[in-house]
Formats: sequence, C-alpha cells, structure tokens
Amino acid sequence: MLLSGAALLASALEGHTQSADRKTGISLYGSTLQYRGDLGSEWFKSNKIEYGGGITLSRYLTPGIDLGLSANYGDMKFSTKDPLRLPIRRFDANVTTIGVPVKFKLNNGWALKEDAIFAPYLSLAPGLMIASSDKFINTGVGGEQFQGNKDHYAAYLHGAAGIALNFSPSFGIFVQTGQIYALTNTIDNVDEGDLNDRYLQHSAGVTFNFGRAKDEDGDGIADRKDKCPATPSGVAVDANGCPIDGDGDGVPDYQDKCPAEKGLPALEGCPDRDGDGIRDADDKCPDTPGKAEMQGCPDADNDGVTDADDKCPDTPTNVKVDANGCPLDTDGDGVPDFQDRCPNSAGPATNRGCPEIKVETKKRLEAATKFIQFELNKAVLKPSSYPTLEDLVKVLNEYPDYILSIAGHTDSQGSDAYNLKLSDDRAAAARTYMLTKGIPAERIESRGYGESKPITTNATAAGRALNRRVEFDLVLPEEANETPKPEGEQK
Repeated sequence: MLLSGAALLASALEGHTQSADRKTGISLYGSTLQYRGDLGSEWFKSNKIEYGGGITLSRYLTPGIDLGLSANYGDMKFSTKDPLRLPIRRFDANVTTIGVPVKFKLNNGWALKEDAIFAPYLSLAPGLMIASSDKFINTGVGGEQFQGNKDHYAAYLHGAAGIALNFSPSFGIFVQTGQIYALTNTIDNVDEGDLNDRYLQHSAGVTFNFGRAKDEDGDGIADRKDKCPATPSGVAVDANGCPIDGDGDGVPDYQDKCPAEKGLPALEGCPDRDGDGIRDADDKCPDTPGKAEMQGCPDADNDGVTDADDKCPDTPTNVKVDANGCPLDTDGDGVPDFQDRCPNSAGPATNRGCPEIKVETKKRLEAATKFIQFELNKAVLKPSSYPTLEDLVKVLNEYPDYILSIAGHTDSQGSDAYNLKLSDDRAAAARTYMLTKGIPAERIESRGYGESKPITTNATAAGRALNRRVEFDLVLPEEANETPKPEGEQK
C-alpha cells in the first residue's frame, strides 16, 4: 500500500508535459502496484495487483524539465502461501505518499518538437511514504493471528519511463511504468533480507494544462514571436515586439535622450560631433575634443583650467595652479610654489625662494662656537653655554624654513673612535638642550666628526683648544639630508 501511494504520486507528477504557453498542469491517474520484499514477489503477476490513485500539480520549468508536487492514497498488501513461514504471514497497509517528481522530456526542442503529440519521457521522483501497516503472523498450518498496526515513515526513489499523448495544448493522456525503491526494509513488517522493499508501478491518467500564450512583457506580442520579449511595460513596439526607434540609431525612443537626432548608444542616442564622449548638448566645446571634467573643453597641461582660459598653458603635470592656470606663488616672491624651497616665506629667486640669512645672523652663528663649553672629556654642557643656545633658539624662530645643523669636533688626542663618539655626544647634548626650549626635533640635526676636520694645528695646546669646538649652521632641509655623515658616526 505504501508502494502504491508512492507510485501513484510519482506517476501523477510525470503524467503530462506542460508547455511554455501553458505552464501549469493537473493530472489525475490510477495505478497498479506489485510488491517485492522479504515475504515474496508479485512482480509481473496479473493476479497480484493492488490499486490506488492520486492527483498532481506540475509546473513547466524548461523545454526539457517539468517539476511538480503530488499526493496519493492507495492500498498495498501481500500474503504468503508458505504455511511454515514464521513469524510473518502477511501484511495489509494503507499508504499516503507525497513526492516531488522531476520529468526529463524528450520533446525538448532538439530530440522532438515541444508541441509533438508523441512525447516520451524519463522521470526521477523522490518522496515520503506514510504507511499504516497491519501485521499478521502464522499460528500453525493455515492459521494466522492479527498482531496489531504500526505506522512506517520512509523516503523513496522512483525511476520510471513513460509516454504522453498530447492531443491539444490543454489536454493529454499518459501511461508509464517504473520501479519504486523504498529507503527502508520494514514496510512489510519484515526485516530479513539485505535489500529494501521495492515495487513495480504501472500508471495511466489524464492531464489538463492551464495558461495562455506567454507574453512576459505585456506588449501584445506572444513571446514565441517576440524578438524583444523583455520590453518594459507601456513602451510602444513594432510588429516584432521591439521598441520603436524613430531616428534609427539603435537606441529605442523610450531610452533615447535625443529621439529626433541620430546619435550613439553609448550617449543614450545623442550625437557627439567631436567624438570626445560628451554629448553635444552638454559639451561647451562641441567641435573640439575635450574632457568630461572640463565639460568637453580641452586642457592640454591637465591643470584643471581650459586652454581657452589658461594663461600658462605649459604648466608641468600635477602643479597646483590659480584660476588663470598659472602655478601658485603663495608667498608672492616671484618663485612658484613647485620651485620654491620656502613656499610660505618670501625670498629671492637666487636662493630658490627662501629668505637669505642676514650677515649679522651668520656672525651670531660663528660667535656661538666660542661660548659652548663642556666638562672635561665629557658631553655635559657647562651652564655658561645656556645663554648662547637660547640665542640660537631665537635664530631658529626667525628662520622657520631652515634647519640648524650642529657639528661636534675634537682635537687629535685620544683614539679616533673615542674622539668620534665624544664629538657626536657633545653635538647631541647641545641639540637636546635646545629641544627643551620648544624647537621641534626635525628642525635640529647633530653630528660628530671627531678629529677629522681640524681648523688649525693640533701640535700646540692653543691649536687643540680651537679644534675642540661645536659649530652651528642654518641649512635648508634638503641640504641637511644631502650632507654625508662621517665614517663611523653613531648618530
């Protein structure tokens, strides 16, 4: 009975092929089922037949595939004639099945035409069986005893082949045969073999198809004849179902921003005389190729000012310009910012736009060397050095575009390595003191040169005293970065 329901469900779904015009079908059918399992086999025996029936709602998916939902109710039973078979003698089950068969049609447009009358198919139907099965056992020769009822739940697979005869788009009949394989071995209340319970199912029925000629876009042209089946609603179409294109430019009127002028598809049907990709109506220079950001006008030096308004048409790439297209000169010193090493401080072109250091400032820097004193053989500043260093802080504030370079030197007494480290540490000590006065770290650099740069002889005490010094100089940032460090310098 369980088998009967499953078979009927499968056959109903597989009973008739829907079409693209009539996608929904309802099938009614009757089935015969023949059991085979642990109790024996009814296969191909005309006197061993159980009956059932069902209904299926199916849906056309593609020319080659239908999918549906089916429900079936039927009876399945089997009796053994073996009087010695123990303990089960027979079973009697009422079966309800629900399945989702899939039909693979040969009238799919390449094997046979979709509207062919003769339409063979194959199907595969998974589903769920619910069987209420009565159990009877042997009590002796010819005797039996009812042992109660049990509900069984099982999945199944149904493979089948069939033939549909489609007499019209709305009506057809079908016959099919196949085998149902239950994914359980207990529907007959016996679990003695290695194979699950199986059933042959033979079905015949009728199918009614519903729907009308498909017109997906609602333009009055059936999809089978519609060369443009996705036309938006309300758009006027020609005899082929395609949107009207009055100017013949390949852009239908409902999408054409310039329906009376032949244009380009890329510009929504509008013309572009100069071919710069900007429609003439939006192009301020319609006869000269230009750029979109310039509203269609040319800008040869890419500075954001059209050539017609550019008073400096050859400005280098990526240079900031003013409204006239000329390089910015923030400090107004006549040196454009992109060439000005000090764009925020006015200076002569001879010094690349930076203010020149005054003579009196240079003298202050030179004089500062004499007043920087350290404890003997140490990098510890003497307090007498503080006023000079604080004066240098003022110098740095007067020249915000410059960096103060501090260079430490020693005499020749002691090893080279010792002198190099001592000079470097002393220059660093002067730098550290000035940093405490609020000068940013990147505006002061310090380096030691040891005994490598004497300004006089080291042969006398007076000469050695002069060679032990810390020198100060104002340099521009790039000059500071380009100055090589002495070999072996640690900072």
